[in-house]
Amino acid sequence: MNMRLRSLWREWASPIVFALLLTQFGATAVGVDGASMMPALRHGEHLLLPTAEGWAHRLGLGGYQRGDIVVFKPPRGAEYEWRSDYRGVPLPWRYRPYLVKRVVGVPGDTIRIRAGQVSVNGQPLPEKETHAYWNTFCADTTSALANSVAASHSRVNLPSVTVPPHSYFVMGDNRSPGGSLDSRAFGPVDVRDISARAVVSVWPLIRKASATLPCDGGPQPEERVTFSGHEEWNPRLLLP
Repeated sequence: MNMRLRSLWREWASPIVFALLLTQFGATAVGVDGASMMPALRHGEHLLLPTAEGWAHRLGLGGYQRGDIVVFKPPRGAEYEWRSDYRGVPLPWRYRPYLVKRVVGVPGDTIRIRAGQVSVNGQPLPEKETHAYWNTFCADTTSALANSVAASHSRVNLPSVTVPPHSYFVMGDNRSPGGSLDSRAFGPVDVRDISARAVVSVWPLIRKASATLPCDGGPQPEERVTFSGHEEWNPRLLLP
């Protein structure tokens, strides 16, 4: 009997336990689902996360910085963030999907959005790496679709919000209409809901230099991205 237990441990249980310890306290990988972090991250990229660092931050050791890309679950109170399907396929349970966003505000910061301009502690946030709808993805600045950005008060204007202790204000880089559900909608994210910081993009190995989202505001824009330009090496460090 003892021999059978030892064999079971050696062949099955031990590798499973090792894998769990590795992913929980070492590193793990996640896939980017959607276009909310374009142009920095594209749909289908796989990111490496140092989960040990995430555990340390949840225990109060250190913290995330502005500009970090983090993987987290939306607050439990964000009812619309609970899902019962995966990309249209019904599931018999509800779950909170992991999201990938950029840290804009750390504990104690005051965030304000006015006419689409994000300010942190009174200083405008540099946005050369984020894409507003009309000035990059689409040339149209007059149609109802383009104007829907300005008409959406909840996304373009936000009263001053002070980030509470142990929480972070996160936003997607894609600021097009419906481009990102983030702290503008569900508020700051508790550090306990943050899995870890994404540090490296490891897949795919090769990608096209340019990627452009469609301009129609339709569903699943990540499936209709136009790729162009030369091929380049994709794996890279994700620096703030």
